[in-house]
Amino acid sequence: MAVRGTEGHGPHTPRIGFVGLGRMGLPMCANLVKAGYQVVAGDIRPECEDAAVACGARWSPATADIACAADVLITMLPGPQEVGKAMLGAGAVDALPEGATWIDMTSNSPAVAEPIRERARARGVEVLEAPVGGGIRAARDGTLQLFVGGDAEVFNRHRSLLEVLGDPERIVRVGGHGAGYTTKLLVNLLWFGQALATAEALLLGRRAGIDLGTLQQTLGDSAAGSEFIRRDLDALFAGDYLESFGLDRVCEELTTVAALAREHKVPFGLSDLVERTYQRALARYGAADGELLAVALLEEEAGVRLRYRPTS
Repeated sequence: MAVRGTEGHGPHTPRIGFVGLGRMGLPMCANLVKAGYQVVAGDIRPECEDAAVACGARWSPATADIACAADVLITMLPGPQEVGKAMLGAGAVDALPEGATWIDMTSNSPAVAEPIRERARARGVEVLEAPVGGGIRAARDGTLQLFVGGDAEVFNRHRSLLEVLGDPERIVRVGGHGAGYTTKLLVNLLWFGQALATAEALLLGRRAGIDLGTLQQTLGDSAAGSEFIRRDLDALFAGDYLESFGLDRVCEELTTVAALAREHKVPFGLSDLVERTYQRALARYGAADGELLAVALLEEEAGVRLRYRPTS
């Protein structure tokens, strides 16, 4: 295996393979190294090598090589397509040794993950899904929220590793295989919907002459309050459309959850509208970074920008 970097912290800790050194993955990888795990990391982008080595991991450019030497393989990738390429196209699922565990922390599609999971389990590889919430700062601080799906015994056995990456109080096993992916999709669906509904209310309030700061405080303290209003609205008021997540990825997730709704035959009218609005934003702005760019579209259509600077 072609690797470069440190040799790890001791023979008794599990060997971790980490695939995906993006804005979230790199600080997560660094936290595992700091906790004493031996980590071999990789990414399809060769320019990530220096950052991997700098954080204390060893580097390997071949995903299958990372998998074959791992007791636990963690994938933290942009989406379902990338997981498929890493696990099937690059051969990681067939390279994992019997008795290893694959933990997918990607915001993945249950339908895409299922055949990969079954292939892994047929080879004697255990599988957990643990998609994350919380953003880059939480990844750096090791305080992510984890939505875990899989067997309870496997989850309990790997809990100490997961607690390196997430807040112990916010690591929840939500059910069996597929439940973790679905829960993360539902969390994001509601957040995107809250963002659009809040933007529409604020645009109307602004047009009616109400001060945006007054509206934020009043709505946040009312029965209509939400974490979006109390925590995330300040970024929008400052002109930040939250560039840590791509608009195309938002649309990918919304399409996945819409397909789940059709599969389970549940009403989905409001959420369909959220998806269509984000698709219109994608057509308008392209695959740009900014998970609130659908709000930018509403601002553009209203001819009003939601901007507010508190006075101290």
